[in-house]
This record gives sequence, structure tokens and C-alpha cells, in this order.
Amino acid sequence: AAPDGYTLLLGTVSSHAINPAMSKVGYDPVRDFVAVAPLGSIPFVLVAHPGTPYQTLPELLAAAKQQPGTINYASAGPGTSNHLAGEMLASAAGIKLMHVPYRGSAPALADVLAGHVPLMFDLQATSAPYVRQGKLKALAVTGSQRSALLPNVPTVAESGVPGYEVSAWFAVFAPAKVSQPVQKRLSGALTEVLRAPDMLQKLRELGAEPDARSAADFNAYVRAEAE
Repeated sequence: AAPDGYTLLLGTVSSHAINPAMSKVGYDPVRDFVAVAPLGSIPFVLVAHPGTPYQTLPELLAAAKQQPGTINYASAGPGTSNHLAGEMLASAAGIKLMHVPYRGSAPALADVLAGHVPLMFDLQATSAPYVRQGKLKALAVTGSQRSALLPNVPTVAESGVPGYEVSAWFAVFAPAKVSQPVQKRLSGALTEVLRAPDMLQKLRELGAEPDARSAADFNAYVRAEAE
């Protein structure tokens, strides 16, 4: 599209970090785009079926070290955020987990609720109601801070895996060649909308953490995520 500011992209961690790292996508997520406004992020929560023996993340990590490769976790499919959340935990904690891919989050979560697979990293907005109903146990949230939806659940970093953070983030991108004045106008207008109290409330109702970073700071974050 012409880089005039009239064609924008709702970009995500998948489009701008995961997919380009795993396959040939035909674009460079950093060179070909510029973020004009971050929208927010939705952390995951590591949930377990109530029948599992571990009540906390440290207990799970201890069990995984004793039985490497025998504890399964479900995901929405290979290369999805919740798959990589498990791989990152295994790498950071020095454990081995068995990945069980599904074709989407809904069937994966259904099998965790049914007890066919013990664990899953799920978006907190989806799993929080099941946690409150006692149908799932929440072991840890994957954001940098505790979730407003699950305030009593510790972060993974709090639970003994320092530096761990995984979120599904969203931002508005424009083609990289959009002029600076147009970038600035888009960024200012979107930032004003995103700071409105009703918009902040709506994002939080959806389980998202609003992102107050500047466009420049967020572009640096996208580079770091891609790396």
C-alpha cells in the first residue's frame, strides 16, 4: 500500500516476532514497519487441571526435574505464543516438558479442563473465570507484574524464574516509509484515544494491560522482541 498513513496494520507478537523467526514471511518486521502506537498486552496464566499434584510453580518445576519430559502441556499449535511460553519456561528453568499441540486454543483448553492434558499457558482473560470457579488451578502469570484479573497469583519471575516474561502484545503499525509528520499525527491521535478512561476500562475488561510507552520506546521493544 502507498505509505500515506491511510493503510495501517494491527500487528502482534506473532506477526512481528514469532512468525518471522520461524519461517520466511516475505517482510522484515523491523525494517518494513514503524509502530505508531502500542495498544496493550495480554499476559498468559499457567493453568493446571485440579487433579494435578502440584499447587505452585516451584512444585511443578521440582516434579519436572525429577521426571524430565513426562509432564505434558497443551498449546494452540506449534509456534504459537503459548507454545513458546512453555519452551521459554523449560529453557529458563532447566527442565524438559512435553508439548502437545492442538489446532487452536479452544480445543487445547477443553482437554485441560477435561483432565486429558495437565497444563496449559492460556490467555488470562479466557482462563480466569475457570480459575474462580475452581475448574482450573492458576500456578503463575507470565507478565512482568501480577494481573488485575488474578491478583493473588504470583508471576513466573516471583516464583523462582527471574527475568521470565511472555505476553501477547498488540500495536498499530504503518509502512516504514510513512513520513514523520504523518507518523506523529497518527501516534498523537491514537495515544489520546488509548488514554481515555473508558478505553482503559474496556481494555482491562478484556484482560489486557494498557501500554503507555511512547512510539519510539515501543519500536525499540519490537526490535528486542524480534531479536
